[in-house]
Amino acid sequence: METKWLEDFISLVETNNFSRSAALRHVTQPAFSRRIQSLENWLGTDLIDRTSYPTRLTPAGVVFYEQALEMLSKINGARELLRTKRAVAQTSIDLAVPHTLSLTFVPKWLTKVEADFAPIRSRLMALNVHDAVLQLVEGGCDLLLCYHHPRQPVQLDPGRYDMLVMGRESLRAYTRCDKNKVPEFTLPGTKRAPLPFLSYTNNAYLGRMVELILNDAKTPLHLAPLYETDMAEGLKMMALEGRGIAFLPESAVTRELKQKQLARADGDTADWEIEMEIRLYRERPSATRRGKPIVDRLWEFLETQQNGGRKKRVAPVSER
Repeated sequence: METKWLEDFISLVETNNFSRSAALRHVTQPAFSRRIQSLENWLGTDLIDRTSYPTRLTPAGVVFYEQALEMLSKINGARELLRTKRAVAQTSIDLAVPHTLSLTFVPKWLTKVEADFAPIRSRLMALNVHDAVLQLVEGGCDLLLCYHHPRQPVQLDPGRYDMLVMGRESLRAYTRCDKNKVPEFTLPGTKRAPLPFLSYTNNAYLGRMVELILNDAKTPLHLAPLYETDMAEGLKMMALEGRGIAFLPESAVTRELKQKQLARADGDTADWEIEMEIRLYRERPSATRRGKPIVDRLWEFLETQQNGGRKKRVAPVSER
């Protein structure tokens, strides 16, 4: 059983509405319903009476609601207790990052930051975008690094969370090169011969970006779905096998493009691409939640860099 299943169930009881709870949990309604069903399958009994409207609990659901509140309270209490015992936590930065950025952006970004700031002791949690955002909201990390697009924004209260733009990323279509270093597939395809399409799952953030590309395309694309996963790295490996076209972040294919293993499938046009921001978030320090001094110093350094200030070497914590 996963903790988020308990949180989903409690939200559903409190809102009495699948759509509303799905929105509050930053997940699609079908995905939210599947998670409720997963909880029911784990328990071996129905919690929701689906024969009536509005939504109501079964007798088992009424009993389990109180148990779920108690279990979640104990889990969160244990987590907070353990966190307060970790002395090293005050000199370490916990990062929640989507899988793709954890592989493509973070290593070089950390190296660059450390060169001008100081060595950083960090712990990285590679998650999907939804769960990465939850880590920040629930106090499970110090910093959140994620993609952002104005039509698929990350919903964080600007009155509570600070934000910096760390970079930009283009999402485009790529395909394997043949023996002559020519793209094996080229957009847009035709109705009679649609191109094999390597796609993201519906709940993946990059999948929603691809939907925007397809919906906005002036020239319709003819694609035949062949394979799907929620990880860009998985799609890249399938593209390298010559299985079809995949929309991938530019930073994920830098080496493959240089080695002529992959090539753009869009003819180097901008008709079928989208640009996203790479944003860094933190919870703004307050009197009750002051945050870690190391995070404050790093944030001040990054702000100074973005404001055109002079780069300044900061001594490691161990030297202070």
